[in-house]
Amino acid sequence: MGWDAVVVGGGVAGLVAARGLAAAGRDVLLLEGSPQVGGKLRSAEVAGLTVDVGAEAMLARRPEGLALAEEVGAAVVHPTPATSAVWSRGALRAMPRSLMGVPFDLDQLAASGLLSPEGLARAGAETDASVDVDVSVGDLVAARLGDELVDRLVEPLLGGVYAGHARRISAAAAVPQLLAMARRGSLLEQAAAVPTSTAPVFASLPGGMGRLPGLVVDGGGFEVRTSATVRALRRTSTGWALTVGPTTSAETIEADAVVLATPAAATARLLGEVLPDAAAELAAVEAASVAVVTLAFRAQDVPDALFDRSGFLVPPVERRTIKASTFSFAKWAWVRDLDPDVVVLRTSLGRHREEATLQAGDEGLVRVSLADLAALAGITARPVDTHVQRWGGALPQYAVGHLERVARIRAAVDGQPGLAVCGAAYDGVGIPAVIGSARQAVASVTRAE
Repeated sequence: MGWDAVVVGGGVAGLVAARGLAAAGRDVLLLEGSPQVGGKLRSAEVAGLTVDVGAEAMLARRPEGLALAEEVGAAVVHPTPATSAVWSRGALRAMPRSLMGVPFDLDQLAASGLLSPEGLARAGAETDASVDVDVSVGDLVAARLGDELVDRLVEPLLGGVYAGHARRISAAAAVPQLLAMARRGSLLEQAAAVPTSTAPVFASLPGGMGRLPGLVVDGGGFEVRTSATVRALRRTSTGWALTVGPTTSAETIEADAVVLATPAAATARLLGEVLPDAAAELAAVEAASVAVVTLAFRAQDVPDALFDRSGFLVPPVERRTIKASTFSFAKWAWVRDLDPDVVVLRTSLGRHREEATLQAGDEGLVRVSLADLAALAGITARPVDTHVQRWGGALPQYAVGHLERVARIRAAVDGQPGLAVCGAAYDGVGIPAVIGSARQAVASVTRAE
């Protein structure tokens, strides 16, 4: 028996695509190669507390994530008023308001002490540099406002989102509004005119984003098979055939339509025979590997000043091992309420093309995290529990020209009836963007039928 639709990949994109196809009346099977669905949304127990060990928030200023939470009957919560910081020039500096590093207020930037006097003067003396084509975020901001602003603010911000490097990430793909502003005129003048918003930037679910995959599956109306690796995809006279499982006992599953919600490299392998040109484009999308180290401490062992901080970013120029730390206990009230005597925080390690950092064992990643936390945040106590979550090839890198590459991939895929792609490799790495990508794939498949 064939299926109306098969979705390959059980991350957020695949789950949303499967739910959307089922809601459209299709008989849907979702195949996930790993033992569990959820992709980069995952919870784990640390010191007896269940917390996120993957993505812990979604943008609240895009509608898709909040709409999905409402659809599955989940409440949403927003961060506390705790403020974030950047480790720069020997201290934790208040994070100035900015659009991916372009400051809204030069006085606030100056007060932060983030930049040297020379770097601050350069940032305030904007250079008129024209932008006719796509360019990296780092090159765009450096040409206008100087290298130091890029090194100490743009780099850590992009490192937190993409685990990438500012001078390799496409402005058109990652921060299109910044590119549009640059084409209109002064970045500083336009940034200063942006009205202050009190709307929350981020949201999560009570109990963490790791709850979302299960909620999407529950009542979703589709079948899920885990530990079911798809090894091949081919066109048949009536639709598609997928080869699933180990070579010693492979199974063929037929479907009228297929949605590939897999990372770029896996999608490239599956499209190798069907669409070789699109496969080559996908194979060229690089990815960064990262690790999240979760640490639980006794509350009395954490400096009081940190309870007003949501965490901090670390620029690569500071030559530390961690690139960020999130003080979950201060950022999310629900985490703090789990056990008032225990505080949970996370460190993040790993940048694009710097995988050597992650070659250390789990104990090594904990050790370097503790060393950096002691030096940068004054946390010198031993943790009561730790957890290391590795995310290999987790974050696709949007190189200059990414939008054109995605357009070529989609044009090729759209030429194959009953086939669609979605996920973080295309339209954005955040949860709302990935949900939007899945919705687009569902529309494409159902429209073609």
